[in-house]
Amino acid sequence: MRISHIAIWTADLEGMRNFYMHYFDASSSSGYHNHTRDFHSYFLFFDGDCTIELMQMPTVSKSRNIQEKQYLGLTHFAIKAGSKERVDKLTQQLKEDGFKILGEPRTTGDDFYESVILDPEGNRIEIVA
Repeated sequence: MRISHIAIWTADLEGMRNFYMHYFDASSSSGYHNHTRDFHSYFLFFDGDCTIELMQMPTVSKSRNIQEKQYLGLTHFAIKAGSKERVDKLTQQLKEDGFKILGEPRTTGDDFYESVILDPEGNRIEIVA
């Protein structure tokens, strides 16, 4: 398995996108908008395999006090499992072992197959196909 991407909630989506493109030579996806949730995002690509997902949504809090809530800043990292079956199997194993599952396996609006879990210290991990 390998890290797929790192995600950051931001209050200034375009400003953050321009920062990474200007200073770190990132290239950018054309962007994604989920109209139902008013969610906007860009994927930024670098020379290696890892990408950064910049995300913006008006309901995201600036407070980090509630573990199950999203907040501004680094929000999760994603581990590529390689297949939908491995996502399902690993998510089920983590559930059986007592880890908190925040999002059951599903296909997202931007066509990722993923689940979301908390590690032992409460960090969000997306497990992606």
